[in-house]
Parts: sequence; C-alpha cells; structure tokens
Amino acid sequence: MTDAPLGLLVTVPATSANLGPGFDALGLAVDLRLTVRATVGAGHGFEYSGEQPAPQGEGNLVHRGFAAAYAAVGQQPPPVAFEVENPVPLARGLGSSSAALVAGVAAADAALGGALGRDGVFRVAAELEGHPDNVGPAVYGGFVVAAPGEDGAFVARSFPLPSDWRLLFGVPAYAVPTSEARAALPRTCTLSDTALTASRAALWVAAVATGDRSLLRAASLDVIHQPHRAPLVPGLLQLIADLRAAGADAAYLSGAGPTVGAVVGEASLTACRTVMAAWVGPGGRVLEPATATGYDVTRC
Repeated sequence: MTDAPLGLLVTVPATSANLGPGFDALGLAVDLRLTVRATVGAGHGFEYSGEQPAPQGEGNLVHRGFAAAYAAVGQQPPPVAFEVENPVPLARGLGSSSAALVAGVAAADAALGGALGRDGVFRVAAELEGHPDNVGPAVYGGFVVAAPGEDGAFVARSFPLPSDWRLLFGVPAYAVPTSEARAALPRTCTLSDTALTASRAALWVAAVATGDRSLLRAASLDVIHQPHRAPLVPGLLQLIADLRAAGADAAYLSGAGPTVGAVVGEASLTACRTVMAAWVGPGGRVLEPATATGYDVTRC
C-alpha cells in the first residue's frame, strides 16, 4: 500500500438464510446493497446513514471486519475511515451484520492487494460471524451452500438462482435480536428430525440445480428452528400456511426473523404479495428484490 490515502467503494448484498431446513447452511443473496466508502491511511472515522439504530464508532462491525482481515495476515491495520449507507433493515433477518463484516474484510483485502482473495474474505468473515449461511451469499452471491470441513474451516459453493423464481420478503416493523432467536432453540434434536432436515436441505440444492421450483414445496419445510421461534414472530406459522395456500413454493423464516421470505412463480405473485402485506401490517414492508451478486470493490 502506498503512503497516499486509498479510496475504496464496497457494496455488499443483503442475504436471506436458513430457507427453512438449511439452518446455518443455506442462504441467498438479495439485491439490497450496503454501500461503504473507505479511506485507508488518512485517519480513523465512521459516518452512518440509513436504517436505524445507527452503530457507533470504531467498535462497529465494518471496523471489526477490517481489523480481522489484517490480523489474518499478521499485520496491524492502518487508520481507516468509513462512510456507510445502509438500506438493509437491522435485526430483521436479512443479514445486516454479515454485510457489514464482509464490507470491512473486503475493504481490507483490497487495501492488502488481494492477499486474502474472495475465498479468504469468506473464511475470515464466517469465522467472525460464527456461521456461514449469511456470509456465504454476501461474498459469492446467488444461492449458497456452506458447511465446516473436517478441520473446522468453512467451505462454500454458489449456484445461480433460476431466473423465473420470484422473491418476496415481509419485513415487520419490530426487531428480533439474533441472540434472542438462538436462545429459543432446543439444545438437542431427535434423530428423526435431524434426518428429515438433512433430506429437505439437500432437496433445496436439487431444486436450484435443476430449476424445479415445485421441489421447494417439500424442501422448504422445517422442524428444527421455526416452531421454536414462532412465539417471537406472531402469526408466523399461519402466515407460512397462508402463503403456501396462495401458491408460494417456499415460505420460511428468513434468518433469525422476524422477516418471512417466499419463493413464488409469476402466477402466484399477486396473491402472495397480498397475504404478505396483510401480515406485516402498518409500518411493515413487503420487498420484491432480485437475487444478487456477491460483494464488489472498486477504487474511488
């Protein structure tokens, strides 16, 4: 890196994880992008605009990601100032924390001349987050399957989502902290539930790989986490049933919630949008984003 300050523009997509049975393993990138302008080597700073409440100071996740990337290559991070524009709802199950971490790691990788590479950015960010289901699509885009390997390091592969699959997200006005959603989960699962979950998660991959949206009717069903988180998201299970009745091929709790996602065909889009809008109520939002590519970094 030269002595002159380095300007970088980083964009990172929002993400939707779990997708029903793919707990901490499946996710997809959503075309709602966090934008971060980084100035490396000219002092510390942090400015934020967008979804509230605003994170504060150098303890924010973008700075944490930046520092972690330098630590991964055994270097001290230089001073860095970030200007963040965030359209991703916070604590709503759309990967806002992963987007911030990935933005910081990706900015550092660019400042380091690509020392980590995209796979290294994924590994550093996933280790920070503790699970790869949001980080994977934020890094690679599309539909991502991720898991820890034999050595515990996360690995991931991305697939393009079929172009005729439409996405809907119902975003309520209230937040559900990830820590609260994880605390609601049981410590153990039965063998039958574990086997059922593995088979359905595998069917998700088959649906994407073959473009057969009808497989999602079975692939998106969950018994591991959604029933336990339902008390935190009033009307969740009924909404999923109503969306399926309206023609949705998949309906699921996005990440830790409270956002609910759906995959639908064009013919069912209007009916499912109406169901979703009634559920989110006043102050809520219904989003219809496309799928997205992974993070992008350019000099500015």
